[in-house]
Amino acid sequence: MAMGLFRVCLVVVTAIINHPLLFPRENATVPENEEEIIRKMQEHQEKLQLEQLRLEEEVSRLVAEKEALQQAEDHDGQQPPEAHTAWDLWSTLCMILFLIIEIWRQDLQDRPFPECLGGDEDDLSGTPLRGLPLPDKAALDHFYEHCIRSATGDATRTREFVEGFVDDLLEALRSICNRDTDMEMEDFIGVDSMYENWQAERPLLCRLFVPFIPPEPYSFHPELWCSSLSVPLGRQGYGQIKVTLADGDPLGCICGKTKLGEDMLCLLHGKNRAVRPSSGGGGEMEDLLCSRKSSYLDTMQVMKWFQVALTRAWHHIAHKYEFDLAFDQLDTPGCLKIKFRSGKAMPFTLTPVIQCNDSDLYFVLRPPKEPCGGTPATSTDWPLSFAVYERQFLRMTAKALPEGACHLSCLQIACFLLSKQSRLTGPSELSNYHLKTALLHLLLSRRAADWKASQLQARLQELFCFLERSLLEKKLHHFFVGNRKVPEAMGLPGVVRTAEPLNLFRPFVLQRTLYHSTVDFFYEMLKNAPTFIREYSLHVPSNHASPPPKAVAL
Repeated sequence: MAMGLFRVCLVVVTAIINHPLLFPRENATVPENEEEIIRKMQEHQEKLQLEQLRLEEEVSRLVAEKEALQQAEDHDGQQPPEAHTAWDLWSTLCMILFLIIEIWRQDLQDRPFPECLGGDEDDLSGTPLRGLPLPDKAALDHFYEHCIRSATGDATRTREFVEGFVDDLLEALRSICNRDTDMEMEDFIGVDSMYENWQAERPLLCRLFVPFIPPEPYSFHPELWCSSLSVPLGRQGYGQIKVTLADGDPLGCICGKTKLGEDMLCLLHGKNRAVRPSSGGGGEMEDLLCSRKSSYLDTMQVMKWFQVALTRAWHHIAHKYEFDLAFDQLDTPGCLKIKFRSGKAMPFTLTPVIQCNDSDLYFVLRPPKEPCGGTPATSTDWPLSFAVYERQFLRMTAKALPEGACHLSCLQIACFLLSKQSRLTGPSELSNYHLKTALLHLLLSRRAADWKASQLQARLQELFCFLERSLLEKKLHHFFVGNRKVPEAMGLPGVVRTAEPLNLFRPFVLQRTLYHSTVDFFYEMLKNAPTFIREYSLHVPSNHASPPPKAVAL
């Protein structure tokens, strides 16, 4: 008994003595060599893992001794009950101490070094972590003028070409659809970088929304996640779309009431157009574009319908063009590529969307992602896009900024660096949308005078500092959801404006490995930024010697 208590105390004292918070590193400064930082962190991690294994072995040994002692006591029947109580008390206390130490150690691993923190919460200025410097203003200006602007100079002609072709494609789609039974495609809406003038490099990619509505007597009834009191975290930012008849009945089909052509697709039915006899168990819903035995629109069913419809529309007009059209990614609806005979290609996306009531919010057709913890989104959950509001906000903000403001240039350079780093080391969880969200927050918090062209280097550094702090806190709020600082003139729906803020970095809270790899990617990008900018500034194609006028918000 005494020997067991002594071993327990020895394990606890050893763990506490070896805890890094009691004996911190002798050199608390950040070494200049990043490889040395990584090596020291790896050595520290290995020591902690070895210590954890040793503690686990000691605990296992103590548990075995306890069981042996209990068996001996049961056999002899001589030890009084007080001994059992004392031993259980000591074992419980030791296990609690061990758990506290383990939680303490895990907390230390996730905690950033003191010198990494950026100061006050409201202070958006600071130096990038680890002291990684960005190129000076002259280098940034030269890089922007001779690399980014020259590479995106023909963006206007690209937009005009794609828009003309999409107009023809949608008109062909409307002509082969039955207006009485099929969905109706409305005019497209240009969104994202090509229509906000922050496209950073080639290939120039036009992203177009195509709203569709059901024919009479059907109607769509959107249901936002924030309108419900109990929505899993994994489904925040999503909504569901209920298909109903004019009288409110969610079931029923008009296939049996209207004669369809051989190539016509009913709004609700897929390949099997025949209406099955009702069996009283909802069997008529099995072939619907809604989810099986449900009145909610299914993203996978709609994706198949849309791809079939686009294929039929292209075959209807293919003879008019001297190029080919193909799906670029089969698992992504509307991701298309124009292939010219010369071998060149022009990608663009044509995404079917559903308008949320009378607002500029749109439910986007996108297959459900792999779960990252919590309750994953299903095929009836539609992501909500704020792309139109984002374009409107940038346009409204640009009117108040100085002439030649650097906000779009700042975003272009950041997206360029992100793209080059992704090609170098592989993609990460960081995306252009995260950079854009950070910029929108800065635009709302900074004075208009701070975005002069001469402030490009300062604003770019500030953008990375904002993103850095968001990564350290594992928290980057969606710009519109729950943000009461957004001007009311934007016309954002009240239910979205008053909703709980939506954390775009929530996956980092749930997945530690993903978080650490993303942080490493971020600092590697900052480390390589001067090299990227220097190398791409030197290798500029000769036909890009004369850059076009500087980009401004449309």
